[in-house]
Amino acid sequence: MRADVHHVADGTYLVHGSNTNWVILTEGDAVTLIDTGYPGDREQVLASLAQVGSAPEAVTAVLITHAHNDHLGSAEHLSAAHGTPVYLHEAEVPHARREFLHQVSVGTVLRNGWRPGVLPWAVHALRSGGTAHVPVTAPLPFPGQGALDVPGRPVPVHTPGHTDGHCAYHLPGTGVLVSGDALVTGHPTARAEGPQLLPDMFHRERSRAVASLDVLAGLEAEVLLPGHGPVHRGPVRDAALRARERAL
Repeated sequence: MRADVHHVADGTYLVHGSNTNWVILTEGDAVTLIDTGYPGDREQVLASLAQVGSAPEAVTAVLITHAHNDHLGSAEHLSAAHGTPVYLHEAEVPHARREFLHQVSVGTVLRNGWRPGVLPWAVHALRSGGTAHVPVTAPLPFPGQGALDVPGRPVPVHTPGHTDGHCAYHLPGTGVLVSGDALVTGHPTARAEGPQLLPDMFHRERSRAVASLDVLAGLEAEVLLPGHGPVHRGPVRDAALRARERAL
């Protein structure tokens, strides 16, 4: 199996899984993996590591933007099989342990089933493990403020709204922002393309999600790697403000 891997900056790769993206940061023989797709994307995750010349045992850390199943899918597998630490914002740690689940409900999806793309997306999500129970046994909060001491030196940026502990990851050295679901460029349930928020039903608190766009607009970056949709090149400030205008 081959994965859809795109080299977007020095040591930085965006991988398109089945409706969800993840990011690989390389530094010598070591790797940071940001998000891990659906549970059903595991073979693609492993293939993407091989395609950049790496392997699961070389993953120094798994960073999760937020603990929805389409981003958390293989985190526990990597942790259990290789001892890889899994880091999230402290507010997202209990979510990853599944002490609670802040994710769109089946009932909400069904009530929105009349919207274009929702039912095909829902069928795919179910088949890919979107409702599977995939807790991380020992998720860790970030060990300190500022850049993390892992390949790529990403800086966590708390961007709540989609979930309480959602984090983007800023790579100042390469001008890249990994935005997770705080800012996307497409989704099977979205009618538009380009920088935008996900449809309202996916956010825990939409008002906070809109406010977090202002946080992203304050970051210096020229390459946007979203949780859903293609890479976006150009000032992230402009992308975030465009998404904010669309949301109002």
